Amino acid sequence: MAKTYKHLFPEIITFESLYQAWLRVVRGRRMQGDVLAFESNLESHLIEIQNSLVWKSYRTGPYRTFRIFEPKERIVAALPLKDRIVQHALVAAIEPIWENRFIRDTYACRPGKGAHAGADRAQAFMREVKREYGCIYVLKADITKYFPSIAHKVLKAQLRRRIACADTLWLIDEIVDSTADPHDPFPRGVPIGNLTSQLFANVYLHDLDQFAKHELREGRYLRYMDDFCVIHHAKAHLHAVRKIIEAFLWDTLALRTNGKTQVYPVSIGGGRPLDFLGYRIWPTHRKLRKDSVRRMKRKLRSIQRRKAEGLPVRDNIEAVIASWEGHARHADTFNLRGKLLAFKGEI
Repeated sequence: MAKTYKHLFPEIITFESLYQAWLRVVRGRRMQGDVLAFESNLESHLIEIQNSLVWKSYRTGPYRTFRIFEPKERIVAALPLKDRIVQHALVAAIEPIWENRFIRDTYACRPGKGAHAGADRAQAFMREVKREYGCIYVLKADITKYFPSIAHKVLKAQLRRRIACADTLWLIDEIVDSTADPHDPFPRGVPIGNLTSQLFANVYLHDLDQFAKHELREGRYLRYMDDFCVIHHAKAHLHAVRKIIEAFLWDTLALRTNGKTQVYPVSIGGGRPLDFLGYRIWPTHRKLRKDSVRRMKRKLRSIQRRKAEGLPVRDNIEAVIASWEGHARHADTFNLRGKLLAFKGEI
């Protein structure tokens, strides 16, 4: 029988837990208006949150939504400061329960993982297949509208496999239900932007991870949030795996893969790569995605133009370039980064 965890709630609602959550929330944001207002009476505000949790009067605040356009258009939801503190305290208590159970080869929103580690692992798998079999095929897939498609009923059942603390489940349900239509008999969706959504999204596809690795025994399967791939030497095998996985996703998790999901060969001599985690990956090398390079050039030209016209530049140029260069360093981009630094000198 699976181990379950009780008595989590007292850990979540201690003043120290809420204070540590506050510190994580405001890291790098100490001069924002809502942070300054909250900090002006910090102890009282944290005690107010604590009391609302103790007496079960806590309700998730109103969401503020906005659109982002890079790397693709998405609607992001932001909560008031108090709710972010509550979510940080909750995640600190429950994340270790799953972190010890997640498979090695899931790389999103996990300590010591990330896109760079995932790209390294994918490339290592490709090298193994090339060395053993001489040819490489990949099943590259992602989920259609993943975050909006997460079924609340399924997610709650998954969380209850491990959590047996009624008070903690009350808080989790309050957060999950905060975006549900009360008239919808089968509510779906967790907001992009919630800290809890990152954990919930990993928990939701943990069943797929287990199925792929242990039922199908696909050792060269790896996932980054809703993007996943399987690397193999046989095209027919991957087509069969695709059908089995797509049936599992629909029957178990009410999810579908999108139209870009496909099986194809990776060409060794500079032909078609595995397009994954922001990189174009071959067994011998990897490059940045072309749209990533275009976005960066467009952003730098926009900054250059605004400065030339005497207009304010909202972006921190140094931070923008440092972030992009950190990503680019994990690909074969020596010449490209040299051109970027030259362009930076012109700004």
